[in-house]
Amino acid sequence: MEFFDSHCHFDFADFDQDRETVWRECNAQGIQYLMIPGVAPDQWLTAAKIAKANENIFVGVGLHPWWIDKEINGDEIHAYLPVLWQQLTHCLQLRHCLAIGECGLDALIETPLAVQQSVLDVHVKLAHKKSLPLILHCRKNHNELIQQLKDYRLDAGGVIHGFSGSYELAMQYWAMGFRLGIGGTITYERANKTRQAVTQLPLESIVLETDAPDMPLQGKQGERNSPANIIAIAQTLADLRGESLAHIAAQTTRNAQQLFKIIS
Repeated sequence: MEFFDSHCHFDFADFDQDRETVWRECNAQGIQYLMIPGVAPDQWLTAAKIAKANENIFVGVGLHPWWIDKEINGDEIHAYLPVLWQQLTHCLQLRHCLAIGECGLDALIETPLAVQQSVLDVHVKLAHKKSLPLILHCRKNHNELIQQLKDYRLDAGGVIHGFSGSYELAMQYWAMGFRLGIGGTITYERANKTRQAVTQLPLESIVLETDAPDMPLQGKQGERNSPANIIAIAQTLADLRGESLAHIAAQTTRNAQQLFKIIS
């Protein structure tokens, strides 16, 4: 069986002491593919170096909503947007860069929604121009995100990272060409809405992710999350759907490979 962790911050300092060991152990268990999302310009090249040194590790480039204020640093947002466009365009040339993001909208941070939407618009326009998939972060702003995405024809689609919503919301995104990033949330018995949703969704709409080192699985709160936990997430999905682990592994890996254009 092969597994694909479609969202793992493997470049974060949490892995600096044992990154090679973790990846070697992942490979031994069948975890062969990993996507490192971008969060800020000073991180993109670090992630790209890790991808270059390890087979089947890929990267995205994007400005995460949590990092917007740090990048603007008091400047006018409209003066920064052309700079962001240039930064993204330049780093899209990196050999292992297969996606734009992580970017999106977050209602639980202080950065004004209008500013977040302006930054997201740069990413969406570039994804449209380059026919690349988007890796999208969204908390409590799904209506706004859906409305903004509808303004563009995004043939390459993307993924809604860390999806924890309802079946109805998931199907809205799937109808727009976006897959749902399913992670450790489904290991929590209290996550009834999302656990129910993943039993009903077409398996073709799902990609698996850990969001390591964050989003620990149930029973592992307080511990560093790891891409090795993608197998436990896959097993939980298999149990919820009443399907074999081998089937879940094969289809979700194929989904991620198609999303990021690793296979046609």
